[in-house]
Amino acid sequence: MKINISRQHIYLLVISVFLLIFVLVFSFVVLIPKGKQYREDRVELKKELREFRKYQDFHTQTEEKLKDLQSKNRHIITAFDAIFNPARFEKQHRSYFSSLKLSEIKGAGLEDEFVVYEVNTSSQISSPKSFYNFLDAVNKSDWIIGVNFPIDFKRDGELIHSSFTMKVYTNNKDKNSTKLKKKTKTKEN
Repeated sequence: MKINISRQHIYLLVISVFLLIFVLVFSFVVLIPKGKQYREDRVELKKELREFRKYQDFHTQTEEKLKDLQSKNRHIITAFDAIFNPARFEKQHRSYFSSLKLSEIKGAGLEDEFVVYEVNTSSQISSPKSFYNFLDAVNKSDWIIGVNFPIDFKRDGELIHSSFTMKVYTNNKDKNSTKLKKKTKTKEN
């Protein structure tokens, strides 16, 4: 029995075997490792996307909280930028006292990012209630003011003499602007 195979069939068979070997080698050498790498990269991407969403949610919540606090505390934020004017302070708060005198504004120094001025105050009031009304008005005034203890009260007939010190806080614009300059210089370099 003689098998009669033509050259074309042998040629096709050789090419088919070669292509089959090529496909197998290509799939084991290239496709399967790339597929594994793809699956690993996809899992890593999902982890990073979850982490990114978590940080994005945190950022959104923090930004909402910041905007809410800024809107609620707009008065306080603008008060830090206001420059203390003793004459204006006396004019605004004189109604709570029979007499009000501010003396010697001296820079007490820097606390964190704020300039602090110390103001000595002496006044005469008709009742302690007017003093407490003054303290409420100070909390709503155009400046950030802390009334320091002790507050000295002395009775003199119908009037009460009081003396106390106040600390007035304002933004240290020079310090804040130099920080911004330093940040921009480091970003440029």
